[in-house]
Amino acid sequence: MLQWLKQLKTAFGVAFLWLIWLIYFTQGFRSFVWTAVSYQLKDRLELSPSASQFISSVAFFPWSIKPLYGILSDCIPIKGRKRIPYLVISTVMSLVPWLMLGLNATTRSTIWHLTILLTVQNLGSAMADVVVDAMIAEATRFERASFAGDLQSTSWLAMALGGICGSLLGGYALTNLEIDRIFLLFTLLPVIQLLSCGLVEDHSLGGTSSLPCFPNSSDLHLMNGKSANVDEDSLLAKKSNVTTLRRKRSLKTSKRSVVVSGKPEIPEKEKPLALQWFQSLKMATYSLCRAFRQPIILRPMAWFFMANVTVPNLSTAMFYYQAEFLNLEASFLGTAGVIGWLGLMLGTFIYNQYLKAIKLRRILMISQIGLAISSLLDIVLVSRGNVAFGISDKTMVLFGSALSDAINQFKFMPFLILSGQLCPPGIEGTLFALFMSINNFGSTIGSFVGGWLASFLNISSGSFDNLLLGIAVRVFCTFIPVALLFLIPKDATGLAAA
Repeated sequence: MLQWLKQLKTAFGVAFLWLIWLIYFTQGFRSFVWTAVSYQLKDRLELSPSASQFISSVAFFPWSIKPLYGILSDCIPIKGRKRIPYLVISTVMSLVPWLMLGLNATTRSTIWHLTILLTVQNLGSAMADVVVDAMIAEATRFERASFAGDLQSTSWLAMALGGICGSLLGGYALTNLEIDRIFLLFTLLPVIQLLSCGLVEDHSLGGTSSLPCFPNSSDLHLMNGKSANVDEDSLLAKKSNVTTLRRKRSLKTSKRSVVVSGKPEIPEKEKPLALQWFQSLKMATYSLCRAFRQPIILRPMAWFFMANVTVPNLSTAMFYYQAEFLNLEASFLGTAGVIGWLGLMLGTFIYNQYLKAIKLRRILMISQIGLAISSLLDIVLVSRGNVAFGISDKTMVLFGSALSDAINQFKFMPFLILSGQLCPPGIEGTLFALFMSINNFGSTIGSFVGGWLASFLNISSGSFDNLLLGIAVRVFCTFIPVALLFLIPKDATGLAAA
């Protein structure tokens, strides 16, 4: 273990590892402060479950437009640097809202002020997430490529550790501290993150001429299939003839250069900086759209989007029910969050050990059935069936939280695998961010749908008569994505060789 850590230290440096792990830890530790936000909306602002869920959905929307941050940092360097300046900006955007919420009571007690500040905070967190992923991708190229899996694994471990600590301390803090103090305490992590940005060197581009290159349309056409008649299900397994394609591309490039050599062009250095930025942004956007329109990419992403949209999210209504009807303490609900993180880690382990060779269609079908079963546990809890069998409410909540998060991880792992397999060379980072954004946007719409359903059924504080019906609707909707599994390549598995 120590030898492995020394190897990481030698490969990347202490400052870089500290910054990466700190950012991921902070992302997980956000559960500390968002637990306080949930109680602020419920107790101080006295909002209904549907209204609280609406505000949370709006606040988390910046996670649905992550490719914009990636394209921005790739194409518009700040003083010749692409990463650290954007990381500083995003950290400040994460820090200032919590300071304002902690110091100014008006911002906490006004719905629109609170919504705007929470949205800005998520904008900063999402941008930092994109930038740090790009830093990891750049750091693990070429001679350090063998450490890519190790660095990403330790980063996810840091986030899980942050989530566990945040959930444990969040519930305890709500019991012993005022909400404004919780907001201020959380600012310590963004402050440390901001100071740590100065410890890491961001390699200069050496002027404005070195702007990112993106594949042209013919390259993308070759990357994603020779024609529209390519079999989408077998395309993932076909990884041969790569060298031949590269030779063809280089031959085409040389031919094009001969044809247009007589045409005068403005040297890159003589072009105005704004024009260079515009052309770079245009090329990045065009390449992204061109790649995403390929059916082999579009269809699986459509499934994951629909899987989130078609299932209404009633998590806020269940939180209200657990806190008000079951009278579960904030400290206990924080513990349930810890169990959820442990379930997520267990789900990752089980998938990597036993499920990678199974076809993704079957895994996703099993995941949807499992989510329906976890919803049935909510039906048992709300109908008070557990009391008849002598099972406590706390046991039901803890078990349900662990099961739900583990199953969601079973579902999320195929998404990560397909995303990695479908990304064409040259725009992996930005296209992967787009995939994540599609998943996040689907979750946001699912939250809006869940909020509308709670409002339609008149589920509110002290009135949970129709919550059982809402959960039954969710169970039914869970099976809708199963009918759409034809969108997933039928031969795809979690193995790299698939």
